[in-house]
Amino acid sequence: MISPLAYIDPKAQLGKNVEVGPFAYIEGDVVIGDNCVIKPHASILNGTRMGNDNIVFQNAVIGSTPQDFNYEEGQPTHVTIGNGNHIRENVVIAGSIHADKATTIGNHNNLMDKVHICHDAQIGSHVVLGLGVSIAGECEIHDWSILSSAVVVQARVRVGRFALIQSGARLQKDAGPYAIFGGNPPAYHGVNSTVLRNVAEGVDDRLLLHIANAYRLITAGNFSLEDVVIKIREQIKPSREIEEINNFITSSQLGILRNVEKQY
Repeated sequence: MISPLAYIDPKAQLGKNVEVGPFAYIEGDVVIGDNCVIKPHASILNGTRMGNDNIVFQNAVIGSTPQDFNYEEGQPTHVTIGNGNHIRENVVIAGSIHADKATTIGNHNNLMDKVHICHDAQIGSHVVLGLGVSIAGECEIHDWSILSSAVVVQARVRVGRFALIQSGARLQKDAGPYAIFGGNPPAYHGVNSTVLRNVAEGVDDRLLLHIANAYRLITAGNFSLEDVVIKIREQIKPSREIEEINNFITSSQLGILRNVEKQY
């Protein structure tokens, strides 16, 4: 299960049934859970804590030094990874800037080829990051969101649950939950209804209409976000999803995407 051509520091902690391929590199301050597969030439660096049933493919680097000028060379960094993740070829996951924090990856995520996740980013569970996606420092990518190929998310931006970001979009503001955004500058392209119907519980046509009406108020009006929240609560039937949209708006630090796709 462990190739004699791999380098594994004696201090590293490996669980049961871990497979390590030739020329993989695992440093000492590393914990890898049961049933993980570390493919050839993958590097797992100090400060990494990984759960069970993860697959790390060729040339991936987990726990790399943060590419941030605030990082002090030699300071400990941390990466925490849950269970059941597929981390594909050439993925880079940087450690945290501060010793008391961690770059965090949840459970059952798919990180495709050449994904780059910077320091202190928080990736939820059941997330798909497409080819070449770049996530800057301190971003939050919430559960069940999908970022298509070559999406760039700038520092501290949040992407809400069940959001779909189309290929090549560059996010400088928060992308709200349950919606599709695309283009540059990114614009609202409708409710992510296909994924919601197939994955989320309790979603019917009426709820999808309520979500669409909430985004109509967000994108179509010239009023402030504070007024948007008031109008949503006045005009749309309460639900967990509508309240989540409101909470996402009120907790935003960078503002949210409000452009709407132009119709030709």
